[in-house]
Amino acid sequence: MAIAILQERLPIKMEDEGMVLLKVWLIILISLSYSYLTSSKIPSGKLRLLFLLPVFTLHSLLPLSLSSTLPTGITAFFITWLANFKLLLFSFNLGPLSPSLSLPKFILTAAFPVKIKGSPSPLNPKPTKILPLNLWSKALIFAILVALCDHHKSTLPQWAVLGVYCAMLYLFIDVILGVSNMIVGSTIGVELEPPSDEPYAATSLQDFWGRRWNLMVTDTLRYTVYLPLRVFLSKYLGKASASAAAIATSFLVSGLMHELIFYYMSRVRPTWEVTWFFVLHGLCVVVEVALKRALGPKLRFHWVVTGPLTVGFVMGTGFWWFFPPLVRNQADARAIEEAKTLYEFIKAIFKGQ
Repeated sequence: MAIAILQERLPIKMEDEGMVLLKVWLIILISLSYSYLTSSKIPSGKLRLLFLLPVFTLHSLLPLSLSSTLPTGITAFFITWLANFKLLLFSFNLGPLSPSLSLPKFILTAAFPVKIKGSPSPLNPKPTKILPLNLWSKALIFAILVALCDHHKSTLPQWAVLGVYCAMLYLFIDVILGVSNMIVGSTIGVELEPPSDEPYAATSLQDFWGRRWNLMVTDTLRYTVYLPLRVFLSKYLGKASASAAAIATSFLVSGLMHELIFYYMSRVRPTWEVTWFFVLHGLCVVVEVALKRALGPKLRFHWVVTGPLTVGFVMGTGFWWFFPPLVRNQADARAIEEAKTLYEFIKAIFKGQ
């Protein structure tokens, strides 16, 4: 019954797409094994980077083999972006990957967006969460929002639909990354960092992007773009200018990687709207940091003011630049349909049909 549901609901043959997805991840497994074995033979540095170039290329082409929107987006996010960036660091013996890891740990750490949890600092205790949602409650809310869009999207105003999309995007990313944490954490027996920290509670753009939203991407960009560029530019610019340029560049790289993922999902020529979304936010973070440095405590407003302004700005600019490419190319509708199919499939499994 579960297989029949998939065959009925998916716009392409389930067997074909499932086999392609299986082959893609088998190739990823082989490529990461090659990357690991290469490290034992090739010293870190430019030579190892040269030997890993075929892996970078392969990981960039694999999402083009897939047709479904969600599997394509997830594979591109996990592998084309994060795994490639981790392997770039690994070329120079940096980042979470290391030749000292066992092969299974190396593959899991490279293929999934995870980070081993460090010891909490007694000087910075974790604040109480505003909404203590766990993985299952997030999955439930996401399913409810999918049903809402499915039945009432045509009757809702556009701004309301995009507002729901904002919530769905946060929940979907947290659920997917949360499931990844469960798989990897239980397999290698370690506790992993959560994928986000209540981004709806952010009190500034710096707080939102740097400490709350999609922390695996933040961590990856910090070590692949921000820190190396800041160190390099500090030789020629002042510390503040180097930091500002590194922040802006990190957002530019994020925008370009999002643009690439959107292309994989829609197969439509980029319009660069999502890139401009991240460029704008990068510039705003630079200005925000400069104002905080210049004015100090004088700029501190109550979170009742800064919280809604921050979230409202992120959502508003997302309405203008982030979501339109997805809506215009109907990637949103395909993703919702695939999410419905997955829900029906899981429901059929639990019913034992």
